[in-house]
Amino acid sequence: MGNLQTPESVQKLQTALRAKAKGEPEFRFYLLYDKIYRQDVLDYAYRSCKANKGAAGVDGVRFEDIEASEEEQWLGELAERLKKKDYRPEAVKRVWIPKPNGKQRPLGIPTITDRVVQTAALIVLEPIFAVDLQPEQYAYRAERGAQDAVKAVHRLLTTGHQHVIDADLSGYFDSIPHKELMKSVARRISDRHILHLIKQWLEAPVEEDDGHGHRKRTTSNRDAGRGIPQGAPISPLLSNLYMRRFILGWKQWGCERRWSAHIVNYADDRAPRRRRKEAVKVH
Repeated sequence: MGNLQTPESVQKLQTALRAKAKGEPEFRFYLLYDKIYRQDVLDYAYRSCKANKGAAGVDGVRFEDIEASEEEQWLGELAERLKKKDYRPEAVKRVWIPKPNGKQRPLGIPTITDRVVQTAALIVLEPIFAVDLQPEQYAYRAERGAQDAVKAVHRLLTTGHQHVIDADLSGYFDSIPHKELMKSVARRISDRHILHLIKQWLEAPVEEDDGHGHRKRTTSNRDAGRGIPQGAPISPLLSNLYMRRFILGWKQWGCERRWSAHIVNYADDRAPRRRRKEAVKVH
């Protein structure tokens, strides 16, 4: 969550969730939704989003607007919406970011409200899923990064592996299937309200400029049943959950043993706001 100091109460919550998840690998968490609208969690989520700055979403609301109308009141009203289950995500604003090769990459900008709620969910869910991620996964993890992945590849090369296949997973975020992803989430989470929240974020409409000064909305993710928005706070965690599914399959199918081929999965740390997933296979 950037350089912000995590409140002690939030640390205790995360520590307890992590310990439970690590101690009971088969346990499914069934009472989590109320943790999302806890005052300390929601306040920390808001401050984290504010520290990351970022543009307004489709509603045009900026952090300056929230400050002007009293942040405490804004957070209290959001907590009440969540408690009453009146919260509904808005459309994700899509902008296009130039890539070095001249092409463009889509970036999704949820509203500040949606970013805060997603970050609150991330605060609660990440400690649970972090203990399940595979050692080969170096992407979007606080204690790991691309340089650690490079070191892992180097260790493999110095222990008898002679070939490296570098694969850029093109359109990874856009191709993640919702059904299989939700299975990966539900393996650990049985709280139906949390599952419903995540499903709503996955199926949120996308709004963008049509090139003629008008806004158009599409529901391609919902219609196709695949894709998660690049740029949303919850997306890196969800992308890791689906990648874990692939890595486990690689091992269970016997590919690692049969070819002596190890996957090292990482993300391009040079552009953290532009979610890019890559994998290296060493054998």
